[in-house]
Amino acid sequence: MNKMQLFFIFWLAGLAACTPIPENVTRVKECAPIYPDYTDITIPYNIAPLNFMIEGAEGLQVTAYGDTDSLRISGKDKARFPIGKWKKLLLQQKGKSVQVRVTALMKGKWLEYPSFQWQVAAEAIDGYLSYRLIEPGYEVWNNLQLCERSLEDFSEKVIADNKLTGGNCMNCHTYGKQSGRLSMFHLRGKNGGTILNRDGKLRKLSLKNDSMISAAVYGDFHPSGHYAVFSSNIIIPAFHAQGSKRLEVYDTESDLAIADFEQNRMILSPLTRDKKVLETFPTFSADGKHIYYCSAPQTTLPDSICQLRYSLCRIGFDQENGSWGKQADTLWNAREQQGSVCFPKASPDGKYLLFTIADYGTFPIWHRETDLYILNLSTETIHECSAANSDRSDTYHSWSSNSHWFVFASKRGDGQYGKPYFAYIDKEGKIYKPFVLPQQDPAHYFHTFKSYNIPELSKSPLPFDAVDIKEIYLNSPAELFK
Repeated sequence: MNKMQLFFIFWLAGLAACTPIPENVTRVKECAPIYPDYTDITIPYNIAPLNFMIEGAEGLQVTAYGDTDSLRISGKDKARFPIGKWKKLLLQQKGKSVQVRVTALMKGKWLEYPSFQWQVAAEAIDGYLSYRLIEPGYEVWNNLQLCERSLEDFSEKVIADNKLTGGNCMNCHTYGKQSGRLSMFHLRGKNGGTILNRDGKLRKLSLKNDSMISAAVYGDFHPSGHYAVFSSNIIIPAFHAQGSKRLEVYDTESDLAIADFEQNRMILSPLTRDKKVLETFPTFSADGKHIYYCSAPQTTLPDSICQLRYSLCRIGFDQENGSWGKQADTLWNAREQQGSVCFPKASPDGKYLLFTIADYGTFPIWHRETDLYILNLSTETIHECSAANSDRSDTYHSWSSNSHWFVFASKRGDGQYGKPYFAYIDKEGKIYKPFVLPQQDPAHYFHTFKSYNIPELSKSPLPFDAVDIKEIYLNSPAELFK
């Protein structure tokens, strides 16, 4: 036995000696005050360990029970599950539940809390998540990164860092068909352009022609990967005089355009270029035959910002000849409903359209009333996602490839920092209580002063990193579109 092995044995023995053992335990009725709140949730069987903590605890013992196996861990105030045993337990309980019992030493007294459960869904979640890490204030936008996180463990890599690209702004990352083989994001600045990733081959594109009011902004891939649809916006930030509100962002002009990646052309429609109408946040239907988007009549801005309300609309698209439909339909009328739709996203199975509704406007991050709603495309009924919503902004969502999970950015808790939450939707369309992205250190969100902006799910990892983005930013000219 070598010195390192001896040291490890003595270290484990010392750790065990320092970990208090529950004795004279008192059962209490109140729920375990764990952070993050992972009580009574539905989780995928391939998720990373749901490590949690109890503030102020002097000792902690947690036991997770399956049908034939259990997992017990001890510590001071943090419960950290060994990843190998965690994965084994969840795989055994796939489609079943795990019962969790927490006992904590609080102010010198051992307390046993009522058990809670984790329902382990039979459907996996896509294994990767990308997001933009950014301070939630307008004045520090020039310090940001795009990152990719594995949801099956805690590994994270930086896919773009604006410290390597001149401190420019970078828009959020978007996948095609939830795959790391097809993705894009916008790099702004002198050497900027839209970075298109196709199987690791990177192209830098200038998605604008003389008929567009600006370069492409918010976008989404066609299922074929041949096209993407974008908005073209003149965006204005403004600040509220009211102390309860911070930042408002609105468009003075906005239209829609389709990019043809094979022929380097932008395809416009007169139906989405009316100067008296604002169009934004376009997205393709699951079969690629329609484009959903948000539309609002022009109003006097910023004076009438509270009257700026967007309806949910749909227009056809012909993939064969790359043409827009001849008629636009309104699916949800903002004037009648007295609300404003934002960020529609179609489920990959074609059953649902997930979107948000705020009181007004098109920038829902700072609208605490913003909630998620879901449209059943076969019955045309709309329901609030009450199980997922909170008293703060819940928005910027994306679907998992099997349509049984979605992720969204929520400011619940402190109201300032957006964090990724995951919710399960069953085959009947019922949505369950969401849970926050697990971290190796359960105190992570206490000392990370960044928002997770526009989280997107993917089945596979991205084949590039921040160094590749630096190279194409500095050394490759942007391809022009006509």
